[in-house]
Amino acid sequence: MATMKDLRGDVSTWCPGCGHFSVMAGIQKAIVELGYEPHEFAIISGIGCSGKVSEYIRSNGFHTIHGRSVPVAQGVKMGNPDLKVIASGGDGDGYGIGLGHFVHASRRNIDMSYIVMDNNIYGLTKGQTSPRSSHGFETKSAAQSNKEYPVDPITTSIVNGATFVAQGYAGNIKELSNILKRAIEHRGFSHVNIYSPCVTFNKVNTYDFYKENLTTIEAPFETRDEAIASIREHEGLVTGILYEESRDDFQTKLGTDFDMQSLESGPMDEALLKRVQKKFES
Repeated sequence: MATMKDLRGDVSTWCPGCGHFSVMAGIQKAIVELGYEPHEFAIISGIGCSGKVSEYIRSNGFHTIHGRSVPVAQGVKMGNPDLKVIASGGDGDGYGIGLGHFVHASRRNIDMSYIVMDNNIYGLTKGQTSPRSSHGFETKSAAQSNKEYPVDPITTSIVNGATFVAQGYAGNIKELSNILKRAIEHRGFSHVNIYSPCVTFNKVNTYDFYKENLTTIEAPFETRDEAIASIREHEGLVTGILYEESRDDFQTKLGTDFDMQSLESGPMDEALLKRVQKKFES
């Protein structure tokens, strides 16, 4: 059985106090407590500080280009359904260029987890506003305050059909690891947005800010409308599992339509590839 030590990868270059340390520990803790081995996972990451997580957690990994962690992760899952696949990234990566991929993965309901480290800023490039920066947010890199309004990622995934939607906080590792365990075990597309403070460049969305303003949701809402209403009531400052639904995932539906039972396990082999090609050619 794997231990936390078994999942240690490269030495981190994150700033001391960065929320990403807790997110990484939460992922590792979830893997260990669920009884998986490193080789049973694939972690696909994007750009920015959060993109380094595929190097810092010892497992199968792929460090992709800006905004493309989700489509690559979908390909990995389709190519080898035996793997537990996690796409991971930041708010600048996933809710900017990657937003379209996120929407379509939500509606497609492919069996994977999407974990986003949301620090409301571009940290690696020294503090620009991100798609999650609040209206009026000020940075040293801009002459004026932010004139845009932030993306609402949780509502976006709920509206577009994700079957598991949750939000965590890097300052509460116990709650976070429990959320991540549920997300990993969920059959279908699971989206977990995690408030992960940037201690160097974001002096607004701090640990103290979240400690004072977050509300814990004790149980998932029964309907999507109820979940969205609560998110809006609390201006997005909630943690917990907000919505969960049991529905056939993409692979199950594809296997039924194409009569390809071998999609259920193992990597795609040449025989299966030829069967798929024959279906398209007929």
